[in-house]
Amino acid sequence: MRVREAINQDIKNAMKAKETKKRDALRLLTSAFKQVEVDERKELSDDDVIKIIQKQVKSRNDSIIQYKKAGRDDLVQIELDEIAFYMPYLPAQLSDDELSSAIKEIISKIGATSMKDIGKIMGMASKELAGKVDGKRINGCVKSLLS
Repeated sequence: MRVREAINQDIKNAMKAKETKKRDALRLLTSAFKQVEVDERKELSDDDVIKIIQKQVKSRNDSIIQYKKAGRDDLVQIELDEIAFYMPYLPAQLSDDELSSAIKEIISKIGATSMKDIGKIMGMASKELAGKVDGKRINGCVKSLLS
């Protein structure tokens, strides 16, 4: 089943079960999908849908940081709940060990030796590991391996 179809089905299930938080969070996702479709005049593939979900999760994480600084624990919890509803639709995330070994492999493919090569490594890693890990983690791992 395609990701978007699964989300639509889960919205229906949440409506039947009267899970309003889940229903509303998933509706926010579908409205983000529709917005991209209208703006770019294209039908979204599963990869596009996953990228949008990742963008939404990243946005929620950024909001959490701001809310914690402001002492708004009530809003932090709302964002955490939404992230929890979005995570099942994303591919399994790599563990730190898996990420490290994947980056080491990329470094050896490229023949990188110094921080000057970070752009090449990041480009290749972002393509190969798309959806499995976010850019911040890739960047941190690359820097620790090259230093």
